[in-house]
Amino acid sequence: MVLVNTDAICAAIKDVFEDTRAVLEPAGALAVAGAKQYAERNKLKDKTLVAVASGANMNFDRLRFVTERAEVGEQREAVLAVSLPEKPGAYREFLSLIGARNITEFNYRFNDHKEAHVFVGVQVGSRAESLKLVDQLRKHGYATLDLTDDEMAKSHIRHLVGGHSPQAGHEMVYRFEFPERPGALMNFLNRMSSGWNISLFHYRNHGADYGRVLVGMQVPPGEMGEFRKFLKNLGYAHWDETDNPAYKLFLA
Repeated sequence: MVLVNTDAICAAIKDVFEDTRAVLEPAGALAVAGAKQYAERNKLKDKTLVAVASGANMNFDRLRFVTERAEVGEQREAVLAVSLPEKPGAYREFLSLIGARNITEFNYRFNDHKEAHVFVGVQVGSRAESLKLVDQLRKHGYATLDLTDDEMAKSHIRHLVGGHSPQAGHEMVYRFEFPERPGALMNFLNRMSSGWNISLFHYRNHGADYGRVLVGMQVPPGEMGEFRKFLKNLGYAHWDETDNPAYKLFLA
């Protein structure tokens, strides 16, 4: 008997699709997930395994869940909670430690003036690389919690990061379209004035040709001219959401 979890089944659906361009239902991919688990558990090499995959009981609602969990199931995404010092430049330093790895998710809301708690997803090649990344962050002084196997974090907490922040004075909230490629976030940070504090950041990679990002920045009234210049030179499509009623109701 081989037991597999939901993430492993989602990863198996993706595996079969990439090989055959056929989309299995979860029950149909169960045998593939079990074969992968069996091969890994028994360290099999140069063996032929047969898995009976059947059924196509799939809809777009279920596919949305599958795509969300497949990367974790394949151990290609590390889900982390990282504590950063609340000071200008902290995000840039953090990203330099992430290196060339693709960030799949970044959620943050300003809480206090000492420490920032960030929920971040990072694309990795294996579970071993994920553990190595956690160790590297901790060695550089970043308190890091590995949430890759935390069901509550993956199902709920990632959608609940945020809330009201009365301490975020002079906050401007903008919605951006980032080009979906490595370095887009670093380019944004490098062009931004070092004196502006990021008070809100929400991004999730959905596999589109651009990333939809919501950013809050604390910009003093006297620096609005410089802020408008920053937006123009950045070159990313953007929309001012500071007066959006949803922002005022849930985040302001």
